[in-house]
Amino acid sequence: MAHTAQPDHFWMPFTANRQFKSAPRLLERAEGMYYTSDDGRQILDGTAGLWCCNAGHGRREITEAVTQQLSKMDFAPTFQMGHSLPFQLAERLSEITPAGLNRVFFTNSGSESVDTALKIALAYQRAIGQGTRTRLIGRELGYHGVGFGGISVGGMTNNRKAFGALLPGVDHLPHTLDIERNRFAKGLPEQGAEKADELERLVTLHGAENIAAVIVEPMSGSSGVILPPKGYLQRLREITRKHGILLIFDEVITGFGRVGEAFASQRWGVTPDLITCAKGLTNGAVPMGAVFVSDELYDAFMTGPDSAIEFFHGYTYSGHPVACAAALATLDIYARENLFQKAIELESYWQSALKNLEDLPHIADIRTVGLVAGVQFETHAEGVGKRAYGIFRQCYEDGLLVRASGDTIALSPPLIIEKSHIDDLFGRFAEAIRKAG
Repeated sequence: MAHTAQPDHFWMPFTANRQFKSAPRLLERAEGMYYTSDDGRQILDGTAGLWCCNAGHGRREITEAVTQQLSKMDFAPTFQMGHSLPFQLAERLSEITPAGLNRVFFTNSGSESVDTALKIALAYQRAIGQGTRTRLIGRELGYHGVGFGGISVGGMTNNRKAFGALLPGVDHLPHTLDIERNRFAKGLPEQGAEKADELERLVTLHGAENIAAVIVEPMSGSSGVILPPKGYLQRLREITRKHGILLIFDEVITGFGRVGEAFASQRWGVTPDLITCAKGLTNGAVPMGAVFVSDELYDAFMTGPDSAIEFFHGYTYSGHPVACAAALATLDIYARENLFQKAIELESYWQSALKNLEDLPHIADIRTVGLVAGVQFETHAEGVGKRAYGIFRQCYEDGLLVRASGDTIALSPPLIIEKSHIDDLFGRFAEAIRKAG
């Protein structure tokens, strides 16, 4: 049936509100690999919601866990109090995180996870007597949420330019997108690892004694699926370790199986000092995030009188019981269905399907690894984003949900996807490209 929602009052995030409200696209139900729109059409989910529903939609186990927890206890504080679930969840998570990252600080979103990680990094340097280390380094085209810390270290222009000077003392590494040398690469690009050496220049410029941390996404998602060149992350780790700088991986998108293994740091063999996550932690069912912290960092805070608060930071909903219940049920699904390996098992099939798109009109580049892809289009004469948005609209009309970001369409389906779904997804996608012109 037609939608009855009144569009005037909801100020939509990251949306052209007037454009959307003139012709709304509303989803009403979700199950497995599909949404159902308000007009009754099935929409194949090519984006796992918003990079978050890795185990697919409508998982009964999560519904039951959340329902049971709500009936038992809706909320409990974690300031000077506690309940058992965040302790259980932290232990479960430590079993799948990279070795040595065994401490978990709970948040409610990726943005909060990033700001938390930045504060931990600054407070740690002070705790070990390195109080001059206050500078933070991000990367061009990086996305680290929408808190003031996240947009300060982030490098997406439109997310920054309206909000003033932001945090002081922040610098940025160059991005790793190099279409000229790596066009249509399968997996991690061969060229570009040397871009990590720019960190040495920043160390020389600012002084290692003034730099607290470097934060990067192992794979930049929101800026259009920008992959790390082979050896790039390893080089960042070498340089940061040499100079006593902390390395933070923002795995809000790559966490929980998107590129294979539980985390990108494991797939690509680099262990940072902190990892941020959210999205797939609860399969998108309840807002929740977390920061994984190395034992060394945590132990540096555990000094002084036992009665002293070690870290003056937290959120009312840190370790919320309903969110914890959803996360524990989600981890059970991931383990039972071996979903962290699906991106590796289906990677070749996924890449072969993408290769069939290369000769379609206006495609400038295709970047892919695991079960994620960025298809970048030539910029339309009317401006950046025009062509990709038209394809996004056509995909929706043809029963496929994709994500448009600038001139790039991002694809990141639920990890429960099968080969038949991949065939269907790329069949619809190719047809939408042709129709959109």
